[in-house]
Amino acid sequence: MKRLGIILVALCMLISCLPLSVSAAPAEVPAKSAVLMDAATGTILYEQNAHEKLAPASVTKVMTMLLIMEAIEQGRIGWDDMVTASEAAAAKGGSQIYLKVGETMSVTDMVKSIAVSSANDCACAMAEHIAGSEAAFVTQMNARAAELGMNDTHFVNCTGLDDEPNAAEHLTSAHDIAIMSRQLLANHPDIKKFTTIWMDTVRNGTFGLSNTNKLVRFYSGATGLKTGFTAKAGYCLSASAQRDGMELIAVVMGSETSKDRFAACKQLLDYGFANYALICPDVQQESVPVQLGTDGSVKAVPTKDPMLLIDKAQANTVNIRTELEDTVTAPVSKGQRLGTLTIRAGDQVLAQIPMVAQEAVPKLTMGQMFVKILKQITMAK
Repeated sequence: MKRLGIILVALCMLISCLPLSVSAAPAEVPAKSAVLMDAATGTILYEQNAHEKLAPASVTKVMTMLLIMEAIEQGRIGWDDMVTASEAAAAKGGSQIYLKVGETMSVTDMVKSIAVSSANDCACAMAEHIAGSEAAFVTQMNARAAELGMNDTHFVNCTGLDDEPNAAEHLTSAHDIAIMSRQLLANHPDIKKFTTIWMDTVRNGTFGLSNTNKLVRFYSGATGLKTGFTAKAGYCLSASAQRDGMELIAVVMGSETSKDRFAACKQLLDYGFANYALICPDVQQESVPVQLGTDGSVKAVPTKDPMLLIDKAQANTVNIRTELEDTVTAPVSKGQRLGTLTIRAGDQVLAQIPMVAQEAVPKLTMGQMFVKILKQITMAK
């Protein structure tokens, strides 16, 4: 018995020293709906009522910021442009920086105020600056949502306020928020200059801004993105973070408290970073010999970057193999299939990507063939 007691004590001590498991997906997070998405591939890693249509509150401004960034990229507006506040913008309630009618502010400071302090007045001012009116801007928001495949979404304003006309029809889902968040982060990385600000100022340092997204300060690798709250929507958050080359987007909607939404997103992000890795295997450049072509060979390239999201446990077992044609005969067209790139983790095939011709190789003309043969004869002498 004494020996059994010693063994049991030793086992208990051993178990207590083992690390707690962090690999299990959350059974449920404290929110009406939730999604965890990998930003690079768009892979959904976790979902809870992902397509339920709910009021998003100020998370709406992810789309507002996306359209602003696209307008800047297209050259329709510039960072130094001055934006004038209208009566409609100055009258917006909720979170704001208290724009006065006729007050001007640069696009840079407007975007900063939207991203950091969720300023409804600045969101309206920017909507009017880009589209002429908030209503016209909302039309653009819905058109862009349709283009992105956000099938659960219908916007009626650019702010997410629920005390405006038709606010009951202003709905989206955690899934769709993840889609527009990914679009913003992946294609407009400059937005992170604003979404990662903890505290800053506008109006030449006279008006302070404090980020409503507390994860920016308290979660390692946080890159944004947008909070939201109204009495109807509850507490919402689209949270993004990047670690070890992988960026994740955690979305929660309808949490009962602010603490719940931050805890839920942290839980989702922790789960993603603990269990998944983003890899991009190094593909060695290879060429395929070309017969009767103006060039003797053509480079073979994959049709897309071999970027994969995998279980972390597989990371050290990944290997790649390229199988190419022994030769091809000219003419070779650009994009012509030359072989296959296969990525495996152990015996499991993770992906097969076509390898294609990087450029076209025309067929030699009769005259070119004659010159080539003549050169070969001359060199042989």
